[in-house]
Amino acid sequence: MTSATTELEAATFRKLLEHLDNNKDVQNIDLMILAGFCRNCLGKWYLAEAQERDMDLTDDQAREAIYGMPYSKWKAEHQPPATAEQLEAFAKRQK
Repeated sequence: MTSATTELEAATFRKLLEHLDNNKDVQNIDLMILAGFCRNCLGKWYLAEAQERDMDLTDDQAREAIYGMPYSKWKAEHQPPATAEQLEAFAKRQK
């Protein structure tokens, strides 16, 4: 992989995070239902890649890199409880 490709991928990832940040009304459960991944998945992937590279990063730090703030704060400010409909749709997707 060339450094130009890496730069493109990094810029694209930053745009994805910016887009998610600008659309906080899009709930993680909705992302899971529609796309099969959410912000938490991104945080887990981020952490896994850091660990693979022997980087010292915690789960909380990885989530903060994705959410742009501590996860607990984001959850309190932007994540209402899932509705019955969301939970039903999520359960159907898991089958």
